Amino acid sequence: FRHALGEFATGVAVVTARGKGEELVGMTMSSFNSVSLDPPLVLFSVDRKARSLTAMLEAGGFAVNVLSRDQDAISNQFARALSDKWDRVQTSVGHAEAPLISGALVHFECAPHAIYDGGDHVIFVVRVVRHTVRNEAAAPLIFFRGRYRDLFDETAREPTWPLPIHY
Repeated sequence: FRHALGEFATGVAVVTARGKGEELVGMTMSSFNSVSLDPPLVLFSVDRKARSLTAMLEAGGFAVNVLSRDQDAISNQFARALSDKWDRVQTSVGHAEAPLISGALVHFECAPHAIYDGGDHVIFVVRVVRHTVRNEAAAPLIFFRGRYRDLFDETAREPTWPLPIHY
């Protein structure tokens, strides 16, 4: 099942927050999706075994930092448990004191909205209170088949809207 899921290319984000005890938490994830435009909602999921789950559940806000292609080292750094995730990472302060990682393609600053059972994960639905997009063009960090990948033609043909959705 995990192998089959790896056939779906995703962007990579680091979700950050300030826990109740003032600790900074952050984790790399590809389980980030848009949910709603009105109200503006996004979601991410956290493994129930994650050491920072309690801090994430107690956080007053979050930052979803969508990484650029040149930030693979940051992705790796935040993917490791029990490491100094914040070493040499430049940040600024966002909503509810959630760290915004410098150089990210996009920052979504979010407030808690709802939490759901997701089997071995907890699903966080959060309301976007502010977002900023990086001014200069940069390639996204893409994860596919267990590795980072590059986009070869970022100017490929435009999709035909609305996209077909089959249920």
